Amino acid sequence: MALVELRDVHKTFAPTKRGGAPIEAIRGVDLDVEAGEIHAIVGYSGAGKSTLVRLVNALEQPTSGSVTVDGTRLDQLGERDLRRVRQGIGMIFQQFNLMRSRTVWGNLEFPLRLAGVGDADRQRRISELLHFVGLADKAHAYPEQLSGGQKQRVGIARALATNPSILLADESTSALDPDTTREVLGLLRKVNEELGITIIVITHEMDVVRTLAHRVSVMEQGRIVESGPVIDLFARPREAVTRRFVSTLVEEVPQGAELEALRRQFAGRLIVVDVEGRTSQSDVFAALATRGLSVEVVQGGVNRVGPAVFGHVTLAVRGEGVDDAVAEVGRLEGVEVLA
Repeated sequence: MALVELRDVHKTFAPTKRGGAPIEAIRGVDLDVEAGEIHAIVGYSGAGKSTLVRLVNALEQPTSGSVTVDGTRLDQLGERDLRRVRQGIGMIFQQFNLMRSRTVWGNLEFPLRLAGVGDADRQRRISELLHFVGLADKAHAYPEQLSGGQKQRVGIARALATNPSILLADESTSALDPDTTREVLGLLRKVNEELGITIIVITHEMDVVRTLAHRVSVMEQGRIVESGPVIDLFARPREAVTRRFVSTLVEEVPQGAELEALRRQFAGRLIVVDVEGRTSQSDVFAALATRGLSVEVVQGGVNRVGPAVFGHVTLAVRGEGVDDAVAEVGRLEGVEVLA
């Protein structure tokens, strides 16, 4: 059974103004998050991502449907039991949400005090956390003395304080520069791999998905429209919204005005080789080279998700007998001749 399971979940909010229509933020969502995985939820602003997170940690209750975490139906619990369940769910925020009047040590101590952890155990746990996130030398610093990346490390340590089984990261790298983002993503990967903690990442950044996640679900207008392993959605996106997200990192097969521009710039015939296909680029180059043809890479690239490689490479082929040669390689799997 999945660690997090949503079934036919709807969430409708009351109108924001008198006479207005109710706001349907979540519409019939089914979602499974397996124990030990990093699952990304992707969508543009207003897609329902943050509402979905608030349903998982029971800060919101569904209008209908069921939300189950670690075998417990959250939508059937009272507030007292929900507080106990939330101790097993850590939360990482975009804007860090640190208490400015407390030191790093004090920020980590706060959730442990709320959980009723004794003095000696608190001291030991805080020390463990600071060493784990690489901030042992910042224990007595205040938030304004920290960089953005250091603040988010404190946020991650605080989220880990009560030994949760799940971390929810809501746009946790959006406020960080690229180098710091890589550091924070590396720390989250360490949390997953070394501590075995399941992580749900809410993001609109596909580089975060590619770098960190095992599986991804794409949201649009309150619905999950596509879901699966990250490599599958990057290599073979089905829905238009998924293709828009993927296109921020992966160049698609040229068409329309882009294709016409390539034709004006490069002589010869244009073909596209699917890098993930069974036919390798070397097979295509070899087949064309035996005919004495000139081959030039004019667009595309190779991308990597874990050990998997995928992408498209567009080639311009020139020389005598090019039409026959292109027709021959066009029959190979994963090769497309651009008309």
